[in-house]
Amino acid sequence: MDMLTGMRLFAEVVDARSFSEAGRRLGLAASSVSRQVNGLEDALNARLLNRSTRSLSLTHAGEVYYERVRRILSEVSETNAAVAQLEATPRGLLKLNAPVVFGRRHIAPHVADFCHKFPDVSIDLTLTDHFVDVIESGADVVIRVGGLSDSSLIARRLAPNRRVLVASPEYLATNGAPKSPEDLANHKCLVYKLNVSLAEWHIRAEDGALSKVRVTGPLTANNAEALHSAALGGLGIALLPTWTCGNDVFNGRLERLLPGHEADLVAQETAIHAIYPHARHLSAKVRAFVDYLVETFGAVPYWECEGRPERRPEALAAANK
Repeated sequence: MDMLTGMRLFAEVVDARSFSEAGRRLGLAASSVSRQVNGLEDALNARLLNRSTRSLSLTHAGEVYYERVRRILSEVSETNAAVAQLEATPRGLLKLNAPVVFGRRHIAPHVADFCHKFPDVSIDLTLTDHFVDVIESGADVVIRVGGLSDSSLIARRLAPNRRVLVASPEYLATNGAPKSPEDLANHKCLVYKLNVSLAEWHIRAEDGALSKVRVTGPLTANNAEALHSAALGGLGIALLPTWTCGNDVFNGRLERLLPGHEADLVAQETAIHAIYPHARHLSAKVRAFVDYLVETFGAVPYWECEGRPERRPEALAAANK
């Protein structure tokens, strides 16, 4: 049998949660879809689906196979789209969604330059900190800062999402600087509030040793800019993304603490990604915009380029005109 066709049918059945619905979407009889999925299982010598009269569920082998099939199908789709659109001109409305602070600082400043480069593209930009369902919202591109959970979507990494411990010179002159992660428990800390209690900072030393420090302080907020402003005002120590505080560290308004340590709100590494649906061919306008962000942010993001003001957004926009 055609394995690629079998993979597509299998993935569609899993997404639709039934043979009949998958057949309806593909314009095939349910019996034909079932027969080809059976043939795929025979070729693999493994059961992928548990079937009953009312429901379908994945076996363990099916779960593993589904995740890998999705990646394979996405790569095939990306490859075909790349070849088909080599000579395509980006055009049309690009619906873009980004978190408020990151969007205001690192997306909006580049919109004018992008539109000058691609005059046939117009942008509908929405900034929100609410979770956006890429499919239901109809967005072409969603910028996400942090961890990813949508395995059925395509994610392209734009930049790391590094955080650093910072405080103002005024705060440090009065309170001193922590010499170890444990010292943070005795300082005024500015805490980022999410869905769970994040008054615990994860700090990893150069040798890989991980410390989890419970912190308290005079301000808890769900907005990085609020914590940033409070840190600039000398209220305490903040754990901030470099894309928020990079310029202030370079200019001396904030000082980085515990150099040689990596700090975050969660244990795993996070990043900044562009997300778009797997089910669509990647349009020229989406490809152009995502490629533009990758080039503009740089291998080392401009907000982490100490002593290189030419890497800042306004300088980049002027240079690219």
